Amino acid sequence: MTGEKRPVTLITGASSGIGAALAHEFAANGHDVVLVARREQALAALADAIAGKRARRPAVLPADLARAGATQAIAEALDRRGLEPDVVVNNAGFGLLGAADTLDRAEQLAMIDLNVRALTDLSLAFVDSLKRRKGGILNVASIAAFMPGPGMAVYYASKAYVLSFSEALYRELKPKGVRVTALCPGLVPTEFQARAGLAAEAFPRILTRSAEQVARDGYRGLKEGRRVDVPGFANSVATTLTRFAPHGLLLDLIDRQQRGRR
Repeated sequence: MTGEKRPVTLITGASSGIGAALAHEFAANGHDVVLVARREQALAALADAIAGKRARRPAVLPADLARAGATQAIAEALDRRGLEPDVVVNNAGFGLLGAADTLDRAEQLAMIDLNVRALTDLSLAFVDSLKRRKGGILNVASIAAFMPGPGMAVYYASKAYVLSFSEALYRELKPKGVRVTALCPGLVPTEFQARAGLAAEAFPRILTRSAEQVARDGYRGLKEGRRVDVPGFANSVATTLTRFAPHGLLLDLIDRQQRGRR
């Protein structure tokens, strides 16, 4: 397709939870949204719900981001529709509860593929259009990124990568007019917990925020050009304390906490 392309906000993992809330938040603030996830029916229902609020109906792109070539397929689909991202929101990801030596190795490698490789690929794939549009990248990490995670070792490590990568990308792309924000929520009651094997009743209420609250914080953080956004005062305090606490103590505390969630 020739001619000027229309700018859109590309959101992965958009079928539920924080991803769906982010889609509503960006659409409510006037963004044209493209929804990406594996479940086409859930994406279509979300698109209908957003359109029902008098926003432009989002485009729906079903895709399994853990598969090789997924980013290229998304880029080609956008190009065919005359679209290009001015914002990329990398929300897709999952976690698994349990000791690394007892969990399925293939599943843990698939977690790395989605949480790390796919996020990196999508962060870099559309940089040219992000530069032209003076846009941004919102990468969803976690407060887990600030600490070691026995009982969810690969997940915590993957989020530490997201935080480190996003902060470095923030510095590299800021002079080129592209904002990069790492969104680091704490506990958010979503389908993520069921997928990870976490017991919802074990969550400290003071650290828990809704997906809608996190989405509002993340949107504002990106718009304001924050490098890192930790939603909620209690979560901000917790991540600050991890910088001063001995790692041995953190390892013991987190290990006991994860055992209590199984």
